[in-house]
Amino acid sequence: MEQILSSASVSITELKRNPSAVIEAADDEAVAVLVHNKPLAYLVPAAAYKRLLDRLEDLELAELVRARAKERRVRVALDDL
Repeated sequence: MEQILSSASVSITELKRNPSAVIEAADDEAVAVLVHNKPLAYLVPAAAYKRLLDRLEDLELAELVRARAKERRVRVALDDL
């Protein structure tokens, strides 16, 4: 059986019946949308999605900093900029 990566899940039939209720019950957390008891998609509230994107951006910037830390340094006077 495929792992469900959220604490809440809903069948696609229930989601079609009452999407507003599913979103409300999600309480700002992701909900697995199931088809035949297997996750087909994840419904992620807007605030949670924004947090995910912010975290991803932070990780990408940290990776860039680590990569640039290995580069050769060049001294430059502020007046030269």
